[in-house]
Amino acid sequence: MCGIWALFGSDECLAVQCTNAMKIAHRGPDAFRFENVNGFTNCCFGFHRLAIVDQLYGMQPLRVKKFPYLWLCYNGEIYNHIRLKNQFEFEYQTKVDGEILLHLYDRFGIKKMASMLDGVFAFILLDTANRKVFIGRDTYGVRPLFRLLTDNGFLAVCSEAKGLLDLKTSMSTPAKITPFPPGRFEVFDLKLTGKVESVQMDRFHCCTEEPKHAAYNNLEGLGTDWKKEWGFELETVKSNIRILFEDAVKKRLMAHRRIGCLLSGGLDSSLVAATLVKLAKEEQLPYPIQTFSIGAEDSPDVAAARKVAAHIGSEHHEVNFTPEEGIRALEDVIIHLESYDSTTLRASVGMYLISKYIREKTDSVVIFSGEGSDELTQGYIYFHKAPSPKAAAEDSVRLLKELYLFDVLRADRTTAAHGLELRVPFLDHRFTAYYLSLPEEMRVPKDGVEKHLLREAFKGLKLIPDEILWRRKEAFSDGMTSMKKSWYTSLQEHIESEVNDSQLEKANTRFSFNPPTTKEGFYIRQIFEKHYPDRCVWTPHYWMPRWIKATDPSARTLSIYKPDKDQLSH
Repeated sequence: MCGIWALFGSDECLAVQCTNAMKIAHRGPDAFRFENVNGFTNCCFGFHRLAIVDQLYGMQPLRVKKFPYLWLCYNGEIYNHIRLKNQFEFEYQTKVDGEILLHLYDRFGIKKMASMLDGVFAFILLDTANRKVFIGRDTYGVRPLFRLLTDNGFLAVCSEAKGLLDLKTSMSTPAKITPFPPGRFEVFDLKLTGKVESVQMDRFHCCTEEPKHAAYNNLEGLGTDWKKEWGFELETVKSNIRILFEDAVKKRLMAHRRIGCLLSGGLDSSLVAATLVKLAKEEQLPYPIQTFSIGAEDSPDVAAARKVAAHIGSEHHEVNFTPEEGIRALEDVIIHLESYDSTTLRASVGMYLISKYIREKTDSVVIFSGEGSDELTQGYIYFHKAPSPKAAAEDSVRLLKELYLFDVLRADRTTAAHGLELRVPFLDHRFTAYYLSLPEEMRVPKDGVEKHLLREAFKGLKLIPDEILWRRKEAFSDGMTSMKKSWYTSLQEHIESEVNDSQLEKANTRFSFNPPTTKEGFYIRQIFEKHYPDRCVWTPHYWMPRWIKATDPSARTLSIYKPDKDQLSH
């Protein structure tokens, strides 16, 4: 996890502008560099480093002797960099995974370069020989990127929008700041004045396509006969899911810093944690894997996580969560998120507090998590109400494409706020493309259980306890709180004392874009507007369930939510 920031054609002196780069310092607590570009007095890079790979040569912008005209600033991990280096016999100068971008760009050009990268990334690549600037972002937007482009060709790029907010431009109105779309790259011509012109925006990968880099990674045992004319053979499919998932976790072990895992006690984080512990032993990591759960003492998540940790043998940490702490953290969390979506915020508070604990009390820096599984495997409770398997499959893809606005945004900002690096194996390109290629009927909830196929794939392996393998869906923000009184209820009570009925009635007038319909939404929006006035388009719409009448997305408020029987005895 790092923070990247770059300006091309700045309208104002760089010494004045560079203070903006410090607003993302939390993303890279280990080192900072600010570097001008030779021959372009109004172009520069800023970089905050979190050292994970290659302690010696990891500073950026990355430049190597072979390509003195290339400057690279990137935030991410390229898991297949050694495989590609060997495949194409590239000569490396450093041990930095990002060096592969320079060699691939030189040999194949920008589009093929981006499509060959197996990993998560946001990059800014400058080619002074051809006077081009390239920016790009991974398939699911796991790593964040924002851009600002003025009418007169001043381009500014940053990991978080807050690093662009106070830039000085020659425009009379505030410049538009937009999240860069995932799975795409953009090409700019760089003029001699340092100004740029956008000449191409193109997609290099979509979640439903098998990634190009899969051709260079033969996985032993992967069944290729699953598309037989008479249908998909279930045992082969289940075996393939296991092989691809394990590979997704294994490739993410690339780190010089200690690895840990968030463990909510739900299916997804439990599968990640169990696979991680198993592979860490096989790879002989010199330390036990730490797992972390957060919740009220009687919360269902804490109890379930404790069971899983005991089963897999992790060094388990429990962080106690009180609604008062959550309410105190709200404003800081909104500032980090740069979003006013209620669902995202509710789930972010726990993740922000657990990340704070990890940073302050442990030496784990690389943190695995279960994000992406609900979108991929149709895990949300509302999928039970899908009118058809086709509709469910389409909504799954929609959710995956919007992850960068919601769950992936939450996971990145809450961990980066405390200088941690997140890894999300469920969003592995190859694993997701395979899962989405399976027949629609195979992927829907079955026998009243969501994510049936995923559970079925790991059945009988004793990887995680059976009652966890078949545990029903809990929203993280619901599951971490007491069954007697949820975090949601406590939050509503606090907001009730802060927002009155007449304020909510006038919400449409005050907030014409995405007007809040609840007091909670109003309260959050007020705080957002205080810090980011007139930037409401960053949240294009609210996250909401489909196919059911719902005014609030909390799973516990939906009529189809049925707590497990053993939870009711708490």
